[in-house]
Amino acid sequence: MIKIGLIGAGYMGSMHAACYQALVGEGVTVAAVADIRREYAVKAAEAFQAKVYADGMELIEDADVDAIDICLPTYLHTRFAAAAMKKGRAVFIEKPVCMQKEEMDFLLKTEEETKVPVMVGQCIRLWSEYAWLKDAVTRNAYGKVCSAVFKRVSPAPTWAWEGWLQKAECSGTVAMDMHIHDVDYVRYLLGDPKDVQASVSRDKEGMIQQIFATYDYGNLPVTIEACWDYPEAFPFEMYYRIKLEEATIVFSSSASPSLVVYPKSGGRIVPELEKEFESENDIGGNVSSLGGYYNELKYFTDRIKASEQPAIATLAESVKSVELVLTEIEKAGGMIANG
Repeated sequence: MIKIGLIGAGYMGSMHAACYQALVGEGVTVAAVADIRREYAVKAAEAFQAKVYADGMELIEDADVDAIDICLPTYLHTRFAAAAMKKGRAVFIEKPVCMQKEEMDFLLKTEEETKVPVMVGQCIRLWSEYAWLKDAVTRNAYGKVCSAVFKRVSPAPTWAWEGWLQKAECSGTVAMDMHIHDVDYVRYLLGDPKDVQASVSRDKEGMIQQIFATYDYGNLPVTIEACWDYPEAFPFEMYYRIKLEEATIVFSSSASPSLVVYPKSGGRIVPELEKEFESENDIGGNVSSLGGYYNELKYFTDRIKASEQPAIATLAESVKSVELVLTEIEKAGGMIANG
């Protein structure tokens, strides 16, 4: 049995706990949960009869676990991830892994020194519709990519503990928290762009609330949009449209069917996607399906069972994606206007 220590039992921690419940039959359990809000830790722990800790560092030092899953606010990731690595535990870190160059270098150095398995929660790489697209492009199923559009839009994220998402120094704004999903996936799909341009929309305090990025891959333009300040009733959507030589592929999380291929020869094809895990949840936030989170945590725990390093969403890859978003933010004038 792979024993998980879960640090952070808020919105994302609760998502992960629900996925681990589905993985119990796969030989995975949560053995320890830590959150400074005891009621949150108790709620996440009860399904597993896990030990509850008031502090994440106490869990790292004391808990009998094989892996540490860090679901804390972004600005807290580095301290806990490094401590878990130094304790010799496999580590899963929610995205974005961190935001500062010094933190990136420190985590990469710690990973190299400890040799423990480390994976970052860039879950889109393992989200069914995105994994299908990656496979289709890799197989050259419809010829080379000619252009691509990615979008991720949402109402304001009001569920965050102490409003940390709306504090630029804590979250990195929508650019680092939401936009990075598509930035990381585009790098996964097409590699690093030759050039990057970015423009943003800000709130009255000057904080980025919407970002548009354009990537240059030669004769292959890519645009990426993210926004998280639409009205409360506005539906969350993740979306892509890929034009290839022999087909155009469209995915929308709000459509049914969600994924459609339009061959150049005519008609349309609805691919059959293998769903690892289908579930609805009442955790809140802007995503109801746990499928993508389940996929990444199953992949992570499978690597631990096999005594293998993760090959998808590695620490090194995740750092490169953060660096690319930081380049966009710099070109757009900073996280806070004049900041």
